[in-house]
Amino acid sequence: MDKKGHSRNFIYTDWILIETQFDPEQLHSKETVFTIGNGYLGTKGSFEEGYPHALPATFIHGVYDDVPVVYTELANCPDWLPLVVIVNGESPTETLRERFRLDQGKILRYDRQLDLRYGLLSRYLRWRSPSGKTIDIHFERFASFADQHVLVQRCHLTPVDFDGVIEVQGSINGYPENQGFNHWEGLDQGKTDQGIWLQCRTRHSRIELGMGATMRISGAEASLQVSTAPGYPTLSMNYLAKSKQTVTVEKIVTIFTSRETETPVSAAREKLAHLPDYATLLRANEQAWDETWQQSDILIEGDSTAAFAVRYNLFQLLIAGSRHDDKVSIPAKTLSGFGYRGHIFWDTEIFMLPFFLFTQPAIARNLLSYRWHTLPGARRKAAHYGYKGAMYAWESADTGDEVTPRWGLNNDFYGEDVRIWCRDREIHINADIPYAAWNYWQATGDDEWMQQRGAEIILDAAIFWGSRVEFNSERQQYEIRGVIGVDEYHEFVHNNAFTNRMAQWHLEKAIAVYDWLAHKFPERAAELEEKLKVTPQERSHWQDIIAKILFLHDSSTELIEQFEGFFQLEDIDLADYQGRDRSMQVILSIEKTNKCQVIKQPDILMLLYLMRESADFPYNKKALQTNWNYYAPRTDITYGSSLGPAVHAILASDLGKSAEAYEVFMQALMVDLEDNRGNTSDGIHGATAGGVWQAVIFGFGGIQLTENGPVANSHLPDGWTRLKFKLHWRGKWYDFDLHRGLGARGWGHNHLLSASLGTEEKGTRGITNPQSPIPNPQSQSEATHNPNIQGFIFDLDGVLTDTAELHYLAWQKLADEEGIPFNHQANEELRGISRRASLMHIIGDRPYSEAQIEEMMERKNRYYVESIQNMTPKDLLPGAIAFLDELRQAGIKIAIGSASKNARTVIERLGIADKVDAIADGYSVQQPKPAPDLFLYAAKQLGLEPAQSVVVEDAAAGIEAALVAGMWAIGLGPTERVGAAHIVLPSLEGVTWADLRTKLSNIAKQKACSS
Repeated sequence: MDKKGHSRNFIYTDWILIETQFDPEQLHSKETVFTIGNGYLGTKGSFEEGYPHALPATFIHGVYDDVPVVYTELANCPDWLPLVVIVNGESPTETLRERFRLDQGKILRYDRQLDLRYGLLSRYLRWRSPSGKTIDIHFERFASFADQHVLVQRCHLTPVDFDGVIEVQGSINGYPENQGFNHWEGLDQGKTDQGIWLQCRTRHSRIELGMGATMRISGAEASLQVSTAPGYPTLSMNYLAKSKQTVTVEKIVTIFTSRETETPVSAAREKLAHLPDYATLLRANEQAWDETWQQSDILIEGDSTAAFAVRYNLFQLLIAGSRHDDKVSIPAKTLSGFGYRGHIFWDTEIFMLPFFLFTQPAIARNLLSYRWHTLPGARRKAAHYGYKGAMYAWESADTGDEVTPRWGLNNDFYGEDVRIWCRDREIHINADIPYAAWNYWQATGDDEWMQQRGAEIILDAAIFWGSRVEFNSERQQYEIRGVIGVDEYHEFVHNNAFTNRMAQWHLEKAIAVYDWLAHKFPERAAELEEKLKVTPQERSHWQDIIAKILFLHDSSTELIEQFEGFFQLEDIDLADYQGRDRSMQVILSIEKTNKCQVIKQPDILMLLYLMRESADFPYNKKALQTNWNYYAPRTDITYGSSLGPAVHAILASDLGKSAEAYEVFMQALMVDLEDNRGNTSDGIHGATAGGVWQAVIFGFGGIQLTENGPVANSHLPDGWTRLKFKLHWRGKWYDFDLHRGLGARGWGHNHLLSASLGTEEKGTRGITNPQSPIPNPQSQSEATHNPNIQGFIFDLDGVLTDTAELHYLAWQKLADEEGIPFNHQANEELRGISRRASLMHIIGDRPYSEAQIEEMMERKNRYYVESIQNMTPKDLLPGAIAFLDELRQAGIKIAIGSASKNARTVIERLGIADKVDAIADGYSVQQPKPAPDLFLYAAKQLGLEPAQSVVVEDAAAGIEAALVAGMWAIGLGPTERVGAAHIVLPSLEGVTWADLRTKLSNIAKQKACSS
């Protein structure tokens, strides 16, 4: 499943993002896109060798430091990536030293890949130095998901056209910068038997960090040298390289801070001394990822871009969620960029947390516990503003104190700086956090957490509302004045509907939590009543606010006014601004936007979304329709807030606006991959990633939570044929496998029901082979009279389409580059066998290392993937579509059984995805044809026994696999190739199901008579 990104030089496969060309203009945004991490830290996708103006960064959860007077920010930690390759030439005495770097010499081949399945970042290069020496370089790196303190790199080096000395330098750079400011002071460094180490400390928060690094080489003899330049300890190796021979260098790094241990350097050195090799670490990492994806993966069929991009967004959330630390949370830009300085917003609780809540509940618990640990900071903020209780910071860091900058600096030297009022006025976060805490409790039933931590969050934040509301004696109602709602285009409003209703909802739940606590844990209730002053008078005050808070709502039409006076503002028709490339606030100015009915992001619609699941006031279908009609056209959904599109996608889906839902969903989905807002360089849009998950599950999946568990009422977008995922709810896992047109409700897998088979018979053609083994049915009499066939499994190439020429051209290009003879006759011998087997056949006994073989397989695949992008339904072979349609009409299940890892892409390009019930491809099984695994997997996906399945193949290996699997086999092509099949045909042209059923029945009868 592959698709090129818009001018981004990207190819998307099921699990792997491939960049096919390096573009220096996109350096910073691509550094973000290729971020890796493990829930403890995140490392941007900067190059090992460096690049001019690059911004390498590694961020560790909780490692904040101050820039004096100005702000608090997540500190960029010492860089573990430096791995430099220097080509010396023909002899050790040659003076020419050419350092590999992409801004010098010539890039002959470039391929960067991020494998989401295992968090593995790879880069394949063929580089020619300025003096003309050519070398293949293959970098790999991962942040271990099995051990959060371990970082691993590997580099394969293969000279193409020279012998000479190569030097490799692996370093720790102790001089990282946060856009010009270095937060670290060096304490010490040194070397050990294992390698090097570095000790440093943040300048103001005094967090100490220890790193260790070791380097190993295989494939050549080399001595290890250590350089201890201050702040930049380095390991160096020199070896004599031979043309076409691969040498592998491994660099392993360990990292600890004083947040986890009192002696981070000792911990780093100790761990480094006992770590195994790269391959062992990689296996452990893969196992940890496998376990995680088992719970969190989403499978989409019928939309290759969405299938990959959804996984990409989930990957970015998974590498940002802390699994072992409940005193940290996920910043708005995750651990992937300098944007918002690593600060934590409502984004985490409202947008990101649901993904973790329903797939990784332990991480959700940690994220919410961060808000309990930072209650002291929230109390300090409330006291500063003259209020009671806890007033959560709009932007939070390590302590919970407010860290939102007071001013935003203007890019124009003569422009005025902009006052940022969110810290003072955007107070809805004080209900958003309790909303998340309540939902965590409802979804998990975690009474322990609620009584120990959650209740205190909900109750102390409720006390704030009691002191923040104002009673209007004329109206005899409570008001909340002088706020910013969710819509930040309006910076000073009264009685924002979202804020008022969320405060009311919060107080309702605070009373419920207190009553529950008093009943179930009376000692804890008494403790909190004393500590927080939750007196009977306070609770009575809450009841009064709930009954009398102002909410601007027309009960006859269900239209809600966003804030007092909104309907009197100047109306703006956003259609008049079609084609713009910036936000309406930039176009109109801050002052003008404040006076217009133009919205940065859903506000009323956001409120309806949050109340949607529980159907709490003001949510109902009429209210949704009415307020959508009014507010959606006035929302700057394209260039306002990136938080908006996913919410619009869910609500549009609810309203049956499928095309509109999918359009805005794609805006959210591709925000970083396509950099469609131009700010991906600042970091991953974490809230958007969380919103994407919610849009898929609650929007397109139609998940509703009931007392009996989650149920689905799906409305899949056009093109989506399948949506598969898991949800965790109250201690149980629920599996959903939703298919287009099946109207799935409940949990479990939906299977297509096969209709009864027709009996019409027609003339026969082709060759039958009664000597081939008959599949073993449930009863011999059944086989004698009519084989119980319920499914067909088709190979792709040579059966439904002919990609043989595309494969040939890809292999030909590779062979030409490697100087290996190859022609059509040689290509014919590759029919039906795997990519690796094909390559081994091509290279014969030529000496290639495993790394070179892997690189060549990837290179060939890239050439092939690029070529199949141009396939259309016109590339279907004669008779294919008619036969598929006939089988579907007869109720026969259809699967694809292809060894190609690009099968899904080909199926989509051919336009037959809606005719296929299951796909078994190169990712499905380990053993290729002639092993039966692929066809057995396909039959299992269809819910069929082997004897109920017919395989249609054009290769000898495929026919053999079908027979070994115990299935019926139809061979297309010459008898010398597929003669072992039960039936041999020249092609599918003119073939009918009735004709084949008769032939297979006759074969069964002949076999029965002869036995």
